[in-house]
This record gives sequence, structure tokens and C-alpha cells, in this order.
Amino acid sequence: MLANPEAQIVALCNQKGGVGKTTSTINLGAALAEQGLRILLVDLDPQGALSAGLGVYVNDLELTIYDLLGRNAPSVDEVLMKTGVENMHLLPSNIDLSAAEIQLVNEVGREHCLRRVLDPIRDRYDYIFIDCQPSLSLLTVNALACADGVIIPMEPEYFALRGLALLTDTMEKVRDRLNPRLSLSGIVVTMFDRRLLHSRQVLTRVTEVFGDRVYGTQISRTVRFPDATLAGEPVTSWAPKSAGAEQYRSLAKEFLARAGK
Repeated sequence: MLANPEAQIVALCNQKGGVGKTTSTINLGAALAEQGLRILLVDLDPQGALSAGLGVYVNDLELTIYDLLGRNAPSVDEVLMKTGVENMHLLPSNIDLSAAEIQLVNEVGREHCLRRVLDPIRDRYDYIFIDCQPSLSLLTVNALACADGVIIPMEPEYFALRGLALLTDTMEKVRDRLNPRLSLSGIVVTMFDRRLLHSRQVLTRVTEVFGDRVYGTQISRTVRFPDATLAGEPVTSWAPKSAGAEQYRSLAKEFLARAGK
């Protein structure tokens, strides 16, 4: 598979927490890295769940993505970390990032701070995935302002549909004002249980509204995901033959097919 001359940047975004953004970022990235693609994961959540889920002791970090967003930033190579997955790197985060919202408010071009971090290293990777915090904050706007596409993980609950409308409205505003190339890469339904009528009904409804932008692969609810997080590994390596691992490999194939790779 040919490497891209410049990475495509994809933000995983949903203002609701607990919908599988971090799990999807880790495992979609790992599934693509398994295929030899060069992947960078960016932890843009002050909770640092993405970093912790890859075995990083976030409280011990001396430098994080927070340091790169401010003035007098260190070299990005001082912050970049290898992960336990070959071909996959990480820009980690911890609670320090919570201060960025206040500090960025007075910055010139505050919506483009993350782009200034990522643009110089786009030629090193095929895909860059940004794990956004569960809110439509200035940090999330930074992710949308530099992204080529957005993947929205959503749980199959009716109230989640209202959140989708708010998020797509925010995307339209960012597209109009900051980033005309931003598009919806797709919606992935997580925590799916086909045995439940409610889950099937929500899947049907979201497909009616968004059509083929809903991925055909659903991610099931399983104890394998929290277990893999505790182990500090993607489920693709921690339980490589599990249903969850296979689902993320299937999602990776769909993702690449849509990207024309």
C-alpha cells in the first residue's frame, strides 16, 4: 500500500462522553497500523484517557500536547512517543491541557494552534487521528479547524440523535469560517447490541438521516474493551481474535475504502 505524501487528519468527535471516542481512536489507529500504515494519535482531552489507554503514566509526563500549543513550544519530537504498536506514535496529554482553553483565548489565530503543531509533521504519517474531549470547546474547534474529516462515534440511544444535530451544525460553522475542506468521514455506532430492539431502531433512524455516511460496521458492547484499556493496549493486540478486534479491523477496511486507499 502506497504511503500518502501528506497525512489525512481525522478528528473523532462527539460532545457527549462515554460513547467510545477514545476506544475507537486507539483501535482504529491500531488496526490501520497493522496494515503497515504510519499512524499518529493525538490526545486532545485533558483527561488523558487516550494516553492512559496506551499504557502511558500521564501524571509523570514532563511534556505533552499542551506544551506544543503555547508560545515557546519545544520541538514536537520532544513530545512524540512511540507506542506498543508498531507504526503508531502518540502526542500525549494530561490534566495540564485543561489550562489551554484559558491561555488560547488571547492568542492570535487561536483556532489554528493545533494546525501549526501538526502541519510540519504531516509528511511523516499516513493518518493522524485526534481524540477530542467530550465538549464543543476551543480545543475541539482546533481539531475541526485542522481536520480533513470527522468520525462521530455514537451510542444507539435516541437522545444521541439530538447531539448529532448540534455537532453537525458546529461542523458547518467551522467549514464556513475556518476550514472549507472539513467533511464528515462517517458515523460509527458503538456499544451496539443487535438483540435490543431499541439499538436496531436507532441504527435504522440514523441511517435514514445520514445514509451511507453511517459505517456498515457496528462496534459491540464487550468487556474486552475496558480490559484492554486496563492492560494499556489496543484490543487488536490484547485480544486479537476477539469480536471487538475484528470489528475494528472491519471498520479500518471501510475507512480505507471510503478514503480511496
